Amino acid sequence: MAQHPSLSTRVLLTCAAIGVATGLLSAGAGYLSVAVAAGLPLFYGLILGAHVLPGVVAQALLRQAWVALVTHLIAALVASALAPQWTPRFLGTAILIGGIQEGVAALSRYRRWEPWRFIVSALVIGAVLAATIGLAADVGQFPVGAQIVYLALFLVSPAAWTVVGLAIAAALRRAGVARTRTGG
Repeated sequence: MAQHPSLSTRVLLTCAAIGVATGLLSAGAGYLSVAVAAGLPLFYGLILGAHVLPGVVAQALLRQAWVALVTHLIAALVASALAPQWTPRFLGTAILIGGIQEGVAALSRYRRWEPWRFIVSALVIGAVLAATIGLAADVGQFPVGAQIVYLALFLVSPAAWTVVGLAIAAALRRAGVARTRTGG
């Protein structure tokens, strides 16, 4: 029985490597978010944007279905090993963000890999996070200007981290990490 190409050992090992590296970043962001949420809650969106990185790097590099979700889950497990108190949060974030990234890619039947498609994913993720966390944090208590900054940061941060992720994926591709059997 032939194995589906998106679940090949090569792809899974690549997802694992990306997941470990970005999981370390996620754990650091988790610890940093405590201080930011307590002292500068207006800037909380800047920290959460980093969580798009596993899926962006995996999708941009491998250009296959399911790699965002798999990589996010691996990153969540790595982050949970370093910050077990946030395991449910890491896993929930992995499923939410990885699911949105997979959903946006699926809309194009996994055929569109241009930077704009990744930015669309980032903006959807930022809007979902801003709405859900904004309600939980009662952002309505802030002055209107602060509410605008809060929302803008939730949109800008995932987009900025997406650009970083695209650059990482491009560098990995140039280094030959995404080689296929046909040499592409």
